[in-house]
Amino acid sequence: MALITLGGNPAETIGTLPKIGSKANDFSLTATDMTDKSLKDYSGFKKLLNIFPSVDTGVCAASARKFNEAASKMENTKVLCISRDLPFAQKRFCAAEGIENVEMLSDFKTGLFGKEYGLEIAKSAFQGLHSRVVIVLDENNTVLYTEQVPEIGQEPNYEAALNALQ
Repeated sequence: MALITLGGNPAETIGTLPKIGSKANDFSLTATDMTDKSLKDYSGFKKLLNIFPSVDTGVCAASARKFNEAASKMENTKVLCISRDLPFAQKRFCAAEGIENVEMLSDFKTGLFGKEYGLEIAKSAFQGLHSRVVIVLDENNTVLYTEQVPEIGQEPNYEAALNALQ
C-alpha cells in the first residue's frame, strides 16, 4: 500500500507498484473505439503508461497534454493514458484538446488493471479510481521506471519519466 494524499488529506492505494526490473502484467483495457487492448498490441514498442483518476480534472488533463506533446517527438514509443473514465469521455477530451499522439485506454469494465498494478485508491473521496502513476516499460515489457505521485493534485515528474525511455 502506498500512502498518498488528495487535497492534503490522507489516502492510500491497495498495493505497491511493479518493481523496476520486473515484467509488467498483461492487461485488458478498452480503447476509445471500444476495442480491447493488451500489452501484446504494443509489442516491440517502449511504453509510457500515464495513469490518473480522470481526464475531467485539471492535473490529469495537463499530464495528457504534456505527454501528448512529448510523444510527437518520440520514436518506437507508445504513450498510453489510462483511467477509469468511459471511453466516450476519453474520446471527447482528446477531440476537444487536439490530442492525437497518445492513446487513451479505459479500465472501466473491471478495474482489474488498477488492482493488478497496485494503484487503485482504497481510502478517499476517489476510492476505486486510479492514483496518479507513471510507469515506463521497455520493448519487452520490463519495468524501467515507476512514480507514485504522492499528492493526487500534483503533476508527475515528466523529465524523469521521459529520461527513462532513453
